[in-house]
Amino acid sequence: MKAPAPAPTRAPRSRADWVLLVALLLLAALFCLWYLLPRQHPIAGLTVFVLPPTLLALGVALRSRLAAYWAGVLALFWFCHGVMLAWSSPAERAYAWIELVLALVVIFAANLAGVKARFGKKAEPPKPHP
Repeated sequence: MKAPAPAPTRAPRSRADWVLLVALLLLAALFCLWYLLPRQHPIAGLTVFVLPPTLLALGVALRSRLAAYWAGVLALFWFCHGVMLAWSSPAERAYAWIELVLALVVIFAANLAGVKARFGKKAEPPKPHP
């Protein structure tokens, strides 16, 4: 009787994946403080701002590359939202700056693997034998 094949092991998470996961969770926490605690717009705050980074963090935790892609796309929205509020709403400026910085972290962490693949060191071709 043959021994069962060992279970395939996953590669360890990269630092960028951990940074992306933490940044998404911090964004969700920020939006909870910003929109849910004051009870100004709880349903809109939950569905538009809190759920997307939370669900994307879950996808990143499950190692979905698609979740990392969509996190980068939605981070562009969060960046624009942060810039708009930092510029126009002095009362919310601190929250907006935190959102802006976290959005930039998400954008860079989500795209780091592609940037490394595109611009990283190329393997040298084998030298021909004389």
